[in-house]
Amino acid sequence: MGLRVNSQGGGTARPLESEGAFVADLPRLRPDEPCISPPQLRSIMAVRTSDGLYEVLGGGVWQEKPRASALVWRNRPPSRRRDDTFPKTAACSRMTVPKDMAEKWLWMLMPWRGCRNPRNKDPGQEEERHVKANDRDYNEKFPYADNRIRTSKYNVLTFLPINLFEQFQRVANAYFLFLLILQLIPQISSLSWFTTIVPLVLVLTITAVKDATDDYFRHKSDQQVNTRQSQVLIGGKLQNEKWMNVCVGDIIKLENNQFVAADLLLLSSSEPYGLCYIETAELDGETNLKVRQALTVTSELGMDMSKLTEFDGEVVCEPPNNKLDRFVGTLYWKDNRYPLDNEKLLLRGCMLRNTEWCFGMVIFAGPQTKLMQNCGRTAFKRTSIERLMNTLVLWIFGFLLCMGIILAIGNSIWEQKVGRNFRDYLVWEDVLTTSVFSGFLTFWSYIIILNTVVPISLYVSVEVIRLGHSYFINWDRKMYYGRRDMPAEARTTTLNEELGQVEYIFSDKTGTLTQNIMVFNKCSINGRTYGDIYDEFGHKVEISEKTPCVDFSFNPLRDRKFRFYDHSLVEAIKLGDPMVEEFFRLLALCHTVMSEEKNEGELVYQAQSPDEGALVTAARNFGFVFRARTPETITLYEMGKHVTYQLLAILDFNNVRKRMSVIVRNQTGQIKLYSKGADTILFDRLDPANDDLMYTTSEHLNEFAGEGLRTLALAYKDLDEKYFADWMKRHHIASTILENREDLLSSLYEEIEQDMMLLGATAIEDKLQEGVPETIACLTLASIKIWVLTGDKLETAMNIGYSCNMLRDDMNEVFIITGHTVLEVQQQLRRAKELILGAGRGAANGGKDAEKMDRYRDDSVFEETITSEYALIINGHSLAHALEADLECLLLDTACLCKTVVCCRVTPLQKAQVVELVKRYKRAVTLAIGDGANDVSMIKTAHIGVGISGQEGMQAVLASDYSFAQFRYLQRLLLVHGRWSYYRMCRFLCYFFYKNFAFTLVHFWFGFFCGFSAQTVYDQWFITLFNIVYTSLPVLAMGLFDQDVNEQNSLRQPKLFEPGQLNLLFNKRQFFMCTLQGIYTSCVLFFIPYGAFSNPVRDDGSQIADQQSFAVTIATSLIIVVSVQIGLDTNYWTAVNHFYIWGSLTVYFAILFAMHSDGIFSIFPSHFPFVGTARNSLTQTSVWLVILLTTVVCVMPVVAIRFLRTDLYPTLTDKVRHMQQASRKQRPQEQNLKRVRRTSSRRSAYAFSHQEGYGELITSGKNIKAASSFSAPPTGRIPGSSSWIESLLKKRNEMASSTVVEPLRSNTEREGAENTPAQQHID
Repeated sequence: MGLRVNSQGGGTARPLESEGAFVADLPRLRPDEPCISPPQLRSIMAVRTSDGLYEVLGGGVWQEKPRASALVWRNRPPSRRRDDTFPKTAACSRMTVPKDMAEKWLWMLMPWRGCRNPRNKDPGQEEERHVKANDRDYNEKFPYADNRIRTSKYNVLTFLPINLFEQFQRVANAYFLFLLILQLIPQISSLSWFTTIVPLVLVLTITAVKDATDDYFRHKSDQQVNTRQSQVLIGGKLQNEKWMNVCVGDIIKLENNQFVAADLLLLSSSEPYGLCYIETAELDGETNLKVRQALTVTSELGMDMSKLTEFDGEVVCEPPNNKLDRFVGTLYWKDNRYPLDNEKLLLRGCMLRNTEWCFGMVIFAGPQTKLMQNCGRTAFKRTSIERLMNTLVLWIFGFLLCMGIILAIGNSIWEQKVGRNFRDYLVWEDVLTTSVFSGFLTFWSYIIILNTVVPISLYVSVEVIRLGHSYFINWDRKMYYGRRDMPAEARTTTLNEELGQVEYIFSDKTGTLTQNIMVFNKCSINGRTYGDIYDEFGHKVEISEKTPCVDFSFNPLRDRKFRFYDHSLVEAIKLGDPMVEEFFRLLALCHTVMSEEKNEGELVYQAQSPDEGALVTAARNFGFVFRARTPETITLYEMGKHVTYQLLAILDFNNVRKRMSVIVRNQTGQIKLYSKGADTILFDRLDPANDDLMYTTSEHLNEFAGEGLRTLALAYKDLDEKYFADWMKRHHIASTILENREDLLSSLYEEIEQDMMLLGATAIEDKLQEGVPETIACLTLASIKIWVLTGDKLETAMNIGYSCNMLRDDMNEVFIITGHTVLEVQQQLRRAKELILGAGRGAANGGKDAEKMDRYRDDSVFEETITSEYALIINGHSLAHALEADLECLLLDTACLCKTVVCCRVTPLQKAQVVELVKRYKRAVTLAIGDGANDVSMIKTAHIGVGISGQEGMQAVLASDYSFAQFRYLQRLLLVHGRWSYYRMCRFLCYFFYKNFAFTLVHFWFGFFCGFSAQTVYDQWFITLFNIVYTSLPVLAMGLFDQDVNEQNSLRQPKLFEPGQLNLLFNKRQFFMCTLQGIYTSCVLFFIPYGAFSNPVRDDGSQIADQQSFAVTIATSLIIVVSVQIGLDTNYWTAVNHFYIWGSLTVYFAILFAMHSDGIFSIFPSHFPFVGTARNSLTQTSVWLVILLTTVVCVMPVVAIRFLRTDLYPTLTDKVRHMQQASRKQRPQEQNLKRVRRTSSRRSAYAFSHQEGYGELITSGKNIKAASSFSAPPTGRIPGSSSWIESLLKKRNEMASSTVVEPLRSNTEREGAENTPAQQHID
C-alpha cells in the first residue's frame, strides 16, 4: 500500500520540539487515488516511533479501507495551534506506515531537501530557512550571510599568499625558483645568484601589481554597491542604512525607480491590492514590467509604521538557490499559515517601477540572493598558449636533464681516464672524492648554465607584449562610441592572444544584439502602405539621419522622441480619413498599457511588452493619445478632444488565440469590437467582403516581413446591442463556472470575433544595434559559431534571429525543441540529428552505409562535411532536460551540426551550463558577450567574457575581460586585435625559443672540448645581458607592432582568422621546428669558429687562438645571426623596429669594447681582467670572415625554405600579403558592407511577446496581475505567395455556401495547415 499525494502551490517543513518529529505544511493537497477525499488538507505530521515506523497524524484521520490498497480520509478539521504537540486522542487518530514510504512521501512534498538518505546530506548545508521579521537577535542564531557582496579575489591579508600561489602555478616560475636555490650552492654554481633572482622578482612584482590593480577596481565597484543607501525600519523609525548593513529579517522601504537591495518578501505597497511593478532587466534582460502582489493580510499593513514595527511574522522557506522563477515558503503569523510563491518575492537586482513605495521583508541577503547565486565564481583564466607554454617548459626541463646527464657522464669518464693525469697541479677540492661525485656536481652545474634555454625574461616580455596589446585596444578610436563617450576597454591583460582563437560566441539578445527599442516603422491602412518615402520621379528613397521627419508640432501631447518620415500619413489624419482614424483609434484602445502622467502633458507609458508600447506611442503621435484607464473606462485625447470610452470587455491574449480584442462603447452609444493579432489568425475571421483588401494587405505584410519587421493585423466589428447583451450574459455564466471555464470562454471569444472588417496592418522594427547583421555575417565567414542565449520568449528570439540573418528562409530545416519531459526532448533531438546526418538514407542504402554513418557521427570532423544549413531552437524547460548527463552529449552533437543555435527562456545558470558544456567536450575557445546581470554567469564561465555597457547597468562590464558599447565592435576586437595578438605572440614565442636554443646549446657542444668542466663559452656579463639588453627590444618590437596583413584586409578576409582557431602558428610541431633550427644554429655558431680557430694567425703572424677571442667571435656571430633572423621574421617594419634592431647591435658593440677597455679594468680589475680582447679580435679580417661565413650558413637555409614554401605552397596569408604589396601604392578602401535585406515570408506578431492575464485584471480593477507564463508554441513559417490567399478565399466561399457552421479547428490542426514540411521542421 502506498500513500501518494501531489502538492499544489508547494509546501514547507519545520522541526518540532518533540524528538524525531517534523511537520509538512501544505496550502493544498490532492491525492492521486480517486477514492481519497477530500482534496484539501492543512497539515500532516509524521512522528518516528521506537519501533522504526512512522505515524502520520493530522487534523483528520487517514484509515485503511478494508481489503483495499487505498486510504480513506475522514474529515476532521485541525483545532490545534502549530506550536502544540499532537496528543494521542480520538480527535486525532493515527495510521502507521512503513518508514521508507513515509520518507519518500515527505521528500516529494519537500523537494529542496535533496536526497532522502540522511547519510548523504552535508551537515553544514542549509535545508530550510527560518526568518522572523523585526527580530535580529533571533535571526542571528542562524549562519545567514549579510548583505555585503564580494566579487574581488583578495584582501590585504590574503593577497600575497594567494597571488604567489597562483603565480607559482606557472611551471616556469617554480622552475626558476628551483634554479635560484641551486645557484646559492657555491660548489655547483658557475653563475652569480643575481642573474636569476633579479628577473624572477621583477616578473613576480609586475604580475602582482597588475593583479592588485585589477582587484582594486573590483573592490571599488563592490564598495559602490555595498554603500548604497536603503531605508530600514529600526526601532519604529525608518533609518538610512548602507546596503551592506541590511540583515535578514529587516523590513525595508523601497521607492519608485530604486533597486531592490536584497531578496524581499513583498508586504505592502502604494498600489491597490498590494500590487507593485518591477523591471527585471538585471535578471532576465527584459525591460517590460512584471507584477508582484503581496498577501492580502500583509497589504493591510500599508505604510503604518506602528503596524509594520509590530509585525512579527515568521517565514519558513526553501534554502538559498539559483532558481529565479521558483520560491516555496510559508508565512506564520497570528496563528495562521499563508503560502508564499515567487509572485510575492522581489529579487535583488530588480528595479521598482510605476509604484510610489513598497515595504518588504529581507529573506535572502548578499551572496545568498538568487542574483548572486547565479553569478558564479570568478575563475582564474589562462590562455591556451599559456597552458601550452607550461607543457613546453616541462619538455624543455626534461631536455635539460638529458643534456645535464650526458655531460655529467662525460665528466665522470673524462675525470677517470684523462683528468687524473692533471691532479698534481689541478687539485680537487675537499668535497670531491670520486669521479662519479664530480659528475654529480657537474650535472647541477650544467643545469644552471643551460637554464637560459627558457629564460625568465621570456615571461617579462610576454607580460609587456600583452600590456601593449591591451593599450592598443583601449586606444582604438574605431571602437570608441562617441554618443556615450565610451571607449573600448581591455579589463585584463592576460587573454589578448586568446581573442584570435575564438570558435564559439555565446551572445545575449536583449541589449546585446538589439537596442531593446521597438520602433513603429510602417503600416498598411485600407490597402495603402505608409512609411516609405519617394522622390519626384517615384523612386524609393533610402531613409538616413539627414532625412527630414514628420512634424508633429500640431499635437501638444506628442512623444518628442518618436520619428516617422512619411508625411502622407499625417496629411490623411488631418484630412479626417475615417479608416486612418479608426486605425489609430484601435491602437489607442486595444492594449493593456498603463499610463502615468507625472505633470500635465508628460505621459509615461508602462507597457507589458515593448511592442505594445511602440504601437500606443505611434497612436499618440498621430493624434490619438491614450491618457488614462479605469476598470470600466478608457480615456483618449483624439485630435485635441477628450473622449471617454466605456470598456465593456477585454478578450485577452493567449498563445492559442494569438490575438487580443477589446469591446467598447463610444460616446454615441455604439458598441465596437477592436482586435489585433497574427494576420493568419485574423484573416480567417474576416467578413467575405474584405477579400480584395485582404489580398492587398497580405502582399504588404510579405513586403514588411521581408524587411525583418514584426507585423500585426488589425480589424474591427460593429456589434448589435441585443446580441451583445445576450453574449455578455453567457460570458458572465462561463466566467463563473469552475469546470471547463477556459474552453467555454474561448468558444465565446471565437463566436464574437467573426465577420470582422479589416483595417490594415502594422510593422514594428525590433531595432537592432547598428551593424549587427554585418558583424554576424563576417564572424560566420571566419568559421565562428554564434549561439544566442536569451531569456526572451521563443517567438521574440526567432524574430531577432531572422532580423540578424542568423535564421533564413533558405535554410534546410529549423528544429524547434519544446519537449516537457526527458523522453520528449530526447526523441526530438535524436530526430533532428538523424535528419541532419541522413540516417534514413543511410539505412536505405544498406547496413554498411549505416555503420559508416555511425562512425561519422562521433567524429567532430564530420561537422565540416555538412553542406546543408540547419538551425536549432530550444526553450528553457527543454534545455533543462537536455543538460542532464544522459542527454548533454546528444544536445551538443545536434547543436554543433547546426549553423545557428538559439536557446530561449534560459536562466543565467543555464547560460553558464551551455558554455561549460562546449568548453568541456569541444575543447574550443569560447567567448560570452552580454550586457546585463543575467549574463554575468556565462561571462565568467567562458574563456573570454565581453561586457557591453548598455542600458542594463554595469554588472556585465564589471565581470568581463573586455568591454565596449556596441556589438559591432566585436568584429574588430576579434578579426583585427585578436588575430594580430595571436599572430604576434606566436611569432614572438617561435623566435624567442629559437634564439635561446641557439644561444644556450653552444655550451653543450663546448662541453665536449673543455673536459666537461662546466666552463662557459661566453663571458658571464654577456650571459647576463643577452636576453635583458642585447636581444630584448627587437623581439618586443616584433611582438608589439608586427602585422602579416593590414586591418583592412583582416576585415575583408575573415578566413585569415582560421589559423588561430586551428592553432597552426604555435603548437608542439612549431616548437619542435624552432628547436631544430636553434640546434642547427648553435652547431654552426660553435663548429665554424672552432674550425677556423684551430690554427689561426693574426695579420702580423702571431696566434689568436685564446679562449676569450673565441668567445668574442661566437658572441658577435650570435648577435648578428639573431638580428638578421628577426629582420627576416618581421613583416611590418616601423621606425621602432629599425631603431631597436640597429640600436641593439650598437649597444652590443659599445658594451663589448667598454668591458674590454683599460678604463673599466682600472676601476674593476677583478671583474674585467681581459683587457683589449675585443679590440684585438675584431680588428682582424679573418675574424670578420668567420663571422660572415657563420651568418650566411645559419641564415641561407631558412631563406631558401621560406622562398620555396611561399612559392610552391602559398597560404591565404601569403596570397593576401602579396596582393597587399601589389596594391600598396593605391589608397586602401574601407570595406563597404551593406545590410542585406532578408527575403522572408515569415510573419511575426506582437502577440507572441505578450502575456496572458492582463486583460482580466484590468477589468477586475486590480490593474495588472501577473499570470502564469505560457511558453510560445512552435509556429511555422507562413507561405508568402498569393496562392495561400487564394486557397483561403476558396475555403471562405465554401464556408459561406454551407449552412452548417464548421467547428473551430484545434490549434494543432491550424498550425499543421500553416506549416509546410519543406519550409520548417518543428518538434
